[in-house]
Amino acid sequence: MSAAGREALVALARRMNATGLNQGTSGNLSERVEGGFLLTPSGLDYDTLAPEDIVFMRGDGTWEGRREPSSEWRIHRDVYATRPEVGGVFHAHAMFSTSLACLRRPIPGFHYMVTRAGGVDIRCADYATFGSEELSRHVLRALEGRRACLMANHGMLAVGESLSSAFKLAVEVETLAAMYWRALQAGEPVLLDEAELLRVLEKWKTYGQTEKPPKDEG
Repeated sequence: MSAAGREALVALARRMNATGLNQGTSGNLSERVEGGFLLTPSGLDYDTLAPEDIVFMRGDGTWEGRREPSSEWRIHRDVYATRPEVGGVFHAHAMFSTSLACLRRPIPGFHYMVTRAGGVDIRCADYATFGSEELSRHVLRALEGRRACLMANHGMLAVGESLSSAFKLAVEVETLAAMYWRALQAGEPVLLDEAELLRVLEKWKTYGQTEKPPKDEG
């Protein structure tokens, strides 16, 4: 539980509000560490957040720190318990994502970038009271085969190999939600068929920069 890790988490929590992904004290984020995970505290203004305010959570639900953990600690714990590849969890009440979630409307394959969340759509988890085990179960179900979901009448959630990658995905999901919302104002967007979306999913596996072998100068 290095000080650098806590400082990085605080910086990202502040950035969450500065970028408009979140408002006030809502939302929460965490990063897996040895023995458990680091989590933002409950109901604390992110502008006043200090590294010492970050809570260390264990898998059994016990915690250490001077602050109480986020009320959504169960979601974070359960994601880490069931998704060993996940190193960071990001939850926010982003404006467009939450607007769609209040309509209980998932984001379909209207744009190929929807596949960045891991599937042919971005599901909307069923509603349950915040902080409840029931809500955690709904979120885990919506995340099956996915890296992000909406949360009915609540917000959105993204996961990644690190907290940084989860944050980047959350930005992409909110951008897609804004695009989808705007497209709906003009009509019903044309959806890509599943075969095309599956092709795009395959293309992501080789997308980006790859290291090339050095040229033979001999």
